[in-house]
Amino acid sequence: MANIIEVRDLVKIYDKEVHAVNGINFDVREGEVFGFLGPNGAGKSTTISMITTLLRPTSGTITLAGLNVVKEATQVRKLIGLVPQDLTADDELSGRENMQLQADLYNVPRDIEKQRIEELLSTVKLVDAAERKVETYSGGMRKRLELVEGLIHRPKVLFLDEPTLGLDVQTREIIWEYIRKMKEESGMTIFLTTHYLEEADSLCDRIAIIDEGVIKVIGTPAELKASLGGDMIKVTVNGGEDYSSVMSSIPNVLDVKHDGSEYKLKTRDGDATMKDVLAKVAENGWKVSAISLHRPSMNQVFLEYTGKSLKDDLRSLSANKAAARQTALQNRRRR
Repeated sequence: MANIIEVRDLVKIYDKEVHAVNGINFDVREGEVFGFLGPNGAGKSTTISMITTLLRPTSGTITLAGLNVVKEATQVRKLIGLVPQDLTADDELSGRENMQLQADLYNVPRDIEKQRIEELLSTVKLVDAAERKVETYSGGMRKRLELVEGLIHRPKVLFLDEPTLGLDVQTREIIWEYIRKMKEESGMTIFLTTHYLEEADSLCDRIAIIDEGVIKVIGTPAELKASLGGDMIKVTVNGGEDYSSVMSSIPNVLDVKHDGSEYKLKTRDGDATMKDVLAKVAENGWKVSAISLHRPSMNQVFLEYTGKSLKDDLRSLSANKAAARQTALQNRRRR
């Protein structure tokens, strides 16, 4: 699969001393969903701003669809769509008028503009609200409108910066259902940042984790979880005897930890080892009161490579967003 984005030795320094991005290298393959994860302040937004031509790198190169992002910025902008964290739709315009404005900015031909707007509004279930001012929309409706605004010109690469932050589960699922559909039907490349690790796990083909301006690891969700050393099986065996040596002899078991009647087995292959453990239980007549298989999670991966929990960042970010929305609402009422 060909690369549609190539980033080489990318650096961004602020005020001559703050290294927001510090010599990163990565590729994004055409047609994939590429996740870009990191704690607040890790360099995610700075990197996206440079790739999308909004910020000039201090050094390094970025190419998108074979174009130099710095030298050929105008051509690059025609090929990308950007759905930012912050809501950017005009409150005083209707949903349809916002779509028409976006289509005009991207020079979408008038003969196909109307049909495309109808298709997109229908897809995200906003047809009934299309003539209403955006100021009357809920947060979920605004996010859905922002998403289709970024798609009006059929970009080759769509950048989604925290597209479902703060949304309820039902609205998040509507958006992700549409994103899956886009990938399957159009082959569009999607560059995603999210604080919801379960979304990254289920949606992304590959994930890069960045921290302190440096790429810590890149791989598929399965590869990243496997990098932690395998699955874990917990077995509780009643009786006073120590069965650690027997457990260690089971194929694929890498390590056994014993705490009272509970045994923790680290294994390369949880499914196969579970069968072998059950066979050993039957063979020895052990009295087992509990047995369970635990696979590494993306949250554990994130913690391993950054030493931080993305859940803590999410709570802080959501609180800040809520405060910002409340301030904006109060300002609007004063007007």
